[in-house]
Amino acid sequence: MKKWWKYIKPYKSYFILGPLCMIIEVIGEVIMPFLLSVIINKAEAGTLSVSGGISIGIAMVLVAVVMMLGGVGGSYFGAKAAVNFAGDIRNDIYRKIQSFSFANIDKFSTGSLVTRTTNDVTQLQNFVNMLLRMALRSPGMLIGALIMAVSLNPKLATVFCVSIPLMAVSIFAVISIGFPRFQKMQVKIDNLNNTVQENISNQRVVKSFVRDDFEKTKFSKANAALKKAGMSAMKVVLLMHPMNTLFMNLTIVAVVWFGSKMVLGGSMPIGDLSAFVTYVTQILFSLMMITVLLVTSSRALASAKRIREVLDEKVDINDFDAKFKEKRISSGKIEFKNVNFRYYKNSVDKVLNNINLVIDGGSTVGIIGSTGCGKTTLVSMIPRLYDVDDGEVLVDDVNVKDFSLFNLREDVGMVLQNNTLFSGTIEDNLRWGDMDCDMSEVVSAADRAQADKFINSFPAAYETEIEQGGTNVSGGQKQRLCIARALLKKPKILILDDSTSAVDTATEALIRETFSKELLNTTKIIIAQRISSVINCDKIVVMNDGVITAVGTHAELLDISKEYKEIYNSQYSGKEV
Repeated sequence: MKKWWKYIKPYKSYFILGPLCMIIEVIGEVIMPFLLSVIINKAEAGTLSVSGGISIGIAMVLVAVVMMLGGVGGSYFGAKAAVNFAGDIRNDIYRKIQSFSFANIDKFSTGSLVTRTTNDVTQLQNFVNMLLRMALRSPGMLIGALIMAVSLNPKLATVFCVSIPLMAVSIFAVISIGFPRFQKMQVKIDNLNNTVQENISNQRVVKSFVRDDFEKTKFSKANAALKKAGMSAMKVVLLMHPMNTLFMNLTIVAVVWFGSKMVLGGSMPIGDLSAFVTYVTQILFSLMMITVLLVTSSRALASAKRIREVLDEKVDINDFDAKFKEKRISSGKIEFKNVNFRYYKNSVDKVLNNINLVIDGGSTVGIIGSTGCGKTTLVSMIPRLYDVDDGEVLVDDVNVKDFSLFNLREDVGMVLQNNTLFSGTIEDNLRWGDMDCDMSEVVSAADRAQADKFINSFPAAYETEIEQGGTNVSGGQKQRLCIARALLKKPKILILDDSTSAVDTATEALIRETFSKELLNTTKIIIAQRISSVINCDKIVVMNDGVITAVGTHAELLDISKEYKEIYNSQYSGKEV
């Protein structure tokens, strides 16, 4: 409860008022059969007067009205508490996910995080809603009806000594079997969400490779696994209801059987037997509701455990111990000192191995090398998308861990390999770089990224709606929009990770020319596969298998670097650029 108290505390009045209203309803339900038995007994004895019947009738109407108000109030406050409780949890999960590093996200699949934020929270919300309505109502009705039944006829109440223990054993069995099955079902929901998310996000690839049938089969398998797990869990629930109904009917039969003999023998009034049967129904119905609540709790506990896994996940990249939280990047000088890094910490092979590199502020540095050699990982260390295992990354001669994450990342502009645009207008997407800039700055950034011309070719220009994932613009257009977005940040360090691969060489040359003329005080790091993209850089870094093999200008590397010369010859067949 301590873990969940922060979500209960702001709405504790709802958490208190809901059950109290349900208790009012319970009191009415317990009183009503007694009043009815009084009327029946007096009518049978011939002692019921008109005024007495009217008085009891009015009392029953008043009790019914109070019961209705209590029931409505309990449902209202229960729903209010549950919705707000779930809303705050959902908000915290989302905020926590936003604080995750790449390493943290790698522990959870995208589909799993979506399920935990939606389905698991909904399960918890349903449980809280039911708990507030049933936690006091069902035990209250059980105790109240049991007391009234015993007070009416203690001898007949001994029937409960058999039925209640049997139902209690069945409830325990249901919970024991149901909990692991509900846990398994939530995992299958994760797998299904992963399959759907992956398929929909990559529809163009699926269709271009004509893999529709394969994806349908893959989905069918995930769906069948969920259906199987769901049926396994639901069998427990399906078994519960008829089993409880059987106990209820058998108990009622026993009560009517023995009670009718007492009525015929004159030891029990007919009105008391009528009320007793009603109390039996209330007792057994309350036990059924407790069973439903416990089954719901087993699924909610499985969901709560999955939610806590996200909320309790230790974020491995934070700025709690930062020494210079107010510091901003000024010169843009970057230095890697003896940097080592592994994605999997128990792995023998290093992704980056003893990296030592100095990049002067305001300079333009190219990084080139084979696919998977660690280029992207290296630059990801600068804004702390990953943290080094050993060594240091310094910016302006300060360890990046001593900056606040906000200030560090605010001063670093990145255009990644996977260019991502969001639903909204082109202007909305560009303003991710600076939400407060005026329109002239937006246009200027687009012009420098060679995007203004094609933007204005659209009928709505900067108000053109971008579809999810940017599917209605070409790869080259998407890259230029992402470059413009990064330029709007006015970063002190600009990282371009193969971000002009889909742009023609003439347009790429214009973008590079803009960088050289207008970003003189910005440190520019260009990761590329094409030598033409880095040939004019102040310094070119050659990487291979996580190691820097050479550093120099284009001319120097042709003389000293075998890897660089091989890349150059493969692209230009020995001809000078």
